[in-house]
Amino acid sequence: MKEKHVDVVIVGAGPAGSISARDFAFAGNCVLVVEKKQEIGAPKRCGEMVACESLTEAQIKPNRAWVDSEIYGTTLYAPNGKKSINVKWNKATSYILERKIFEKHLAIEAINAGAKYMVKTRAIEVIKDEGIVSGIRAEYMDEEIIIRSKLVIAADGVDSKIAKSAGLNTTNKLEDYVSGFQYEMAGLKNLDFSCVHLYFGNDIAPKGYIWIFPKGKGIANVGIGINTNNINSNGKRTKEYLDAFIKEHKTIFEYASPIEVNAGGIPLSGGVNKFVYGGLIAIGDAAQHVSPIHGGGIAIALKSGILAAEVGTRALKEGDLSEERLHEYKRKWDDMFKKKINMALKVRMFFEKLNDNELNMLADILTPEEIMKLADGDYGFLPKTMLTKAPHFLPLVKKFLI
Repeated sequence: MKEKHVDVVIVGAGPAGSISARDFAFAGNCVLVVEKKQEIGAPKRCGEMVACESLTEAQIKPNRAWVDSEIYGTTLYAPNGKKSINVKWNKATSYILERKIFEKHLAIEAINAGAKYMVKTRAIEVIKDEGIVSGIRAEYMDEEIIIRSKLVIAADGVDSKIAKSAGLNTTNKLEDYVSGFQYEMAGLKNLDFSCVHLYFGNDIAPKGYIWIFPKGKGIANVGIGINTNNINSNGKRTKEYLDAFIKEHKTIFEYASPIEVNAGGIPLSGGVNKFVYGGLIAIGDAAQHVSPIHGGGIAIALKSGILAAEVGTRALKEGDLSEERLHEYKRKWDDMFKKKINMALKVRMFFEKLNDNELNMLADILTPEEIMKLADGDYGFLPKTMLTKAPHFLPLVKKFLI
């Protein structure tokens, strides 16, 4: 059996894994990334939107090779079809990516920094010595290999198997799990391609929403995310909701056809309780670090990967990879994001309790600026607004937001 020795082994070559590999390698560590897929970036499992500032913060320079379009606004549609918000900015605030190329770009940057990659390599489980993770057992081209490391980074996505094998509980609760289904479609018409379009309503997307993320030239990601509890209760599949929506919006989709299909689960718990173990840090989707409101994960994945490299590099230099030492990662993560994520969770639970009539009323009551605040998890203004404009909402506001 072959055996490799490295400072850091990273399981998963998504945005979190590759940005972490880049920074670990820049710091002078010996880094190996293992990826179970034979091609980095494919298939994609997201709407491909990321805030411009997130790339800037991660020191990633936008490239036309993987930026399909720039987004200058957001349009939200209430269940009754009314445009509840139509905000346009003077400059682009987000990009729609070609994620397959973007992820390869991140991997290339990491490799140029000194990291090594192994694709079509399946991580099976962690190796432990005296209760500390000291590497992984993997399978490469039907051959089992041992990769010894001082630190393991679990970046292997939702329900991370490698984190579970270390003893971390990454299981998603059903109420915090959203089923996502998406087409990439060509031939869309009569659409403002400078904005993203979000549609709400329990009839079209129970406890979720439908999105249209334009990629330019009549192409867009058209997807849906809904709570899996609703799927089980009425038997209607996620795809059926999306197909019905497309059929009903002929002005946009009459001449459109899918050129790609993607599906997958989206964790909206706001994060697992424990994502650090002696010799191991779980990052990105593996730690369920995804926005509990809209399910976006690229920006958070980049931040988690960068933070893991910062903390991990210091721990490696000190020669201390104990859980107590690596707990610095969790403390820093909580300081940066816990309050905001907890607020976002409350907003999500509040909206999930509203019926379509209440959603329509809320669209009439709130200003575009207030709706955008809610989308970001900021609800401090809501009790006063409800008290003056819609007192009957106060019980729900008090139950979920106060």
